[in-house]
Amino acid sequence: MSNLRFEAVSEASKRKPVEVTAPSERPSEFFGKKVFNRQKMYKYLPADVYEKLVDVIDNGARLDRNIANAVAKGIKQWADENGVTHYTHWFQPLTEGTAEKHDAFIEHDGKGGMIEEFSGKLLVQQEPDASSFPSGGIRSTFEARGYSAWDPTSPVFIIDDTLCIPTVFISYTGEALDYKAPLLRSLHAVNVAATEVCHYFNPDVKKVISNLGWEQEYFLVDESLYAARPDLMLTGRTLMGHDSAKNQQMDDHYFGAIPERVQAFMKDLEIQALELGIPCKTRHNEVAPNQFELAPIFEETNLAVDHNMLLMSLMKKVARHHGFRVLLHEKPFAGINGSGKHNNWSLATDTGILLHGPGKTPEDNLRFVVFITETLMGVYKHNGLLKASIMSATNAHRLGANEAPPAIISSFLGKQLTDLLEHIEKADKKDLFTVAGKQGMKLDIPEIPELMIDNTDRNRTSPFAFTGNRFEFRAVGSEANCASAMIVLNTAVAEALTDFKKRVDELIAKGEDKTSAIIDIVRQDLKTCKPIRFDGNGYSDEWVEEAAKRGLDCEKSCPKIFERYLDPASIKMFEDMGVMKKNELEARNEVKWETYTKKIQIEARVMGDLSMNHIIPVATHYQSQLAKNVENMIDIFGDEEGKKLTARNINIIKKIAERTQIIETGVEELVNARKVANKIENEHDKAIAYHDTVAPKMEEIRYQIDKLELAVADELWTLPKYRELLFIR
Repeated sequence: MSNLRFEAVSEASKRKPVEVTAPSERPSEFFGKKVFNRQKMYKYLPADVYEKLVDVIDNGARLDRNIANAVAKGIKQWADENGVTHYTHWFQPLTEGTAEKHDAFIEHDGKGGMIEEFSGKLLVQQEPDASSFPSGGIRSTFEARGYSAWDPTSPVFIIDDTLCIPTVFISYTGEALDYKAPLLRSLHAVNVAATEVCHYFNPDVKKVISNLGWEQEYFLVDESLYAARPDLMLTGRTLMGHDSAKNQQMDDHYFGAIPERVQAFMKDLEIQALELGIPCKTRHNEVAPNQFELAPIFEETNLAVDHNMLLMSLMKKVARHHGFRVLLHEKPFAGINGSGKHNNWSLATDTGILLHGPGKTPEDNLRFVVFITETLMGVYKHNGLLKASIMSATNAHRLGANEAPPAIISSFLGKQLTDLLEHIEKADKKDLFTVAGKQGMKLDIPEIPELMIDNTDRNRTSPFAFTGNRFEFRAVGSEANCASAMIVLNTAVAEALTDFKKRVDELIAKGEDKTSAIIDIVRQDLKTCKPIRFDGNGYSDEWVEEAAKRGLDCEKSCPKIFERYLDPASIKMFEDMGVMKKNELEARNEVKWETYTKKIQIEARVMGDLSMNHIIPVATHYQSQLAKNVENMIDIFGDEEGKKLTARNINIIKKIAERTQIIETGVEELVNARKVANKIENEHDKAIAYHDTVAPKMEEIRYQIDKLELAVADELWTLPKYRELLFIR
């Protein structure tokens, strides 16, 4: 039998930390070194061009294509000084990853030679083959034209010898084929709606910005062990594997000392990320063994999304240099915590943070309550859609599994804010808005200073929790594009704020005082969205029953959850806010259903292959060894005594026979279920068939395989076990 597993374990044990040479400067000095940021814009662009470009970035002014050549010239000069030879439009198609096609800075000079050139036309626009990316039918092979177009609000950056230009990706007929285009539209929508509401309180507010701070969780696995697990290589998760005797039950990994090899990886990753302008702030061990987290400082949402996509790509590259593979799958190992990407979302103006409470005046507090309430209104009205925005075949394994929020959207506010909102609903309009800020807590230890206690606690079971000056959307999965959730959230809040202003203005037009009108509408909305507020245990069975009574979306089937994108209320919201049209939503859902089907299809094929070509041969080989032992013992001691002495082995032989038979039958049923599902032409119905008939059979097969792992001799088992995969050597 193969000893690949032992070779892999032996190789892993020999790993030494890779030496990482840090730059001599402080991080603040090399931060953004490979980014064409404002400092470099000021240096390399003419003054008038710089001012026009800054106006586009800061104030949303329309980009004047006449400045494109001057910008391209400045970028080219900077790129040349950094040894760059190629450029690419860097975009985010509906594959959950990024895409890039590299072109060299060369053109014919007309004299038999070459010249290096980079024009404004090449900066602003390129033409990828739109039929080769998921489009949900918007583009077909004979309708292949699509365009990538420069997004000047996200700075150009350098990877190795290539200039990367962040772009949107749209079809020839104008539909968005990526995540960035609808994200930018949603950010514009919330800016317009929120700015108008802000003018009730401060007419000087010029714009509202959506901010995002993501927390990227991930696993590291030794590369040699990864290579010995075909399921990890092909699906990103272990399709089989019994629990390790020790995993996370001692709670000793969370915030523990970072292993030396991992520390070297983290240091290398942070240096390269900081050079690319990604403001890495926090790193630590997560709850599960071999699980870690990286989190940056908050940024404007569009830039934060780009930085997260860039970081995930960078992590994979740096990890291989250190002999690791990064696992971004939400649930790579059964029985321990999976990985999320908490999205901390807030709104800020050019004058301050809108969700920051308390304010210094009753008017500030009223403004705070308005934006809290209308955020809750958006989340309540579109709670099913918000769940659809974070749902996937991979994240479905994680949600509700004791380390992640349940697949029911609710919002935790904390006692003080909850009490305030309850008070507003019932009390007189006078003196309503006194919000408590941080209070002191004195400990009976003289050496420890007074602690400042936040006005909310935390609730880890809440998918959408208020945490002091922002909402933490905890349900987002670790390998997801943050844009998916941010598109829905910002659009839903924009719709709620637009509706709020319309109703307030109607009351003012009828002669009601502005403040009184605002309070009246806030009270109405607080009562309407009350079902979304829940501060209790989201894991309890009682909450599932209560959520259903409140009318919240409790659907658990991933393909059916995607249907929320096509609800009339969802279509109306996206179209009214100018974010996506009905045909774009329909196309994206086709992609979602098809992607779900393909992921389960690949897992099922890998499961069948490993079962028949790894598990059963190993189990039957061990069974033959045991049978030979029984035969020999009977020859030596006689039939009765021999069977008595080998009773345990005989029992194992029977168990192996039973389990291998169940596995063989299960694989046959799995193949047949796939064949039936594959004949379904409608992508929606096919995805449901895979969810209902294929996925459950995989779990049944896994149960038998995991039991065999415990029965078969360790030296024969070909696949690295959890106890080897989960602890860095």
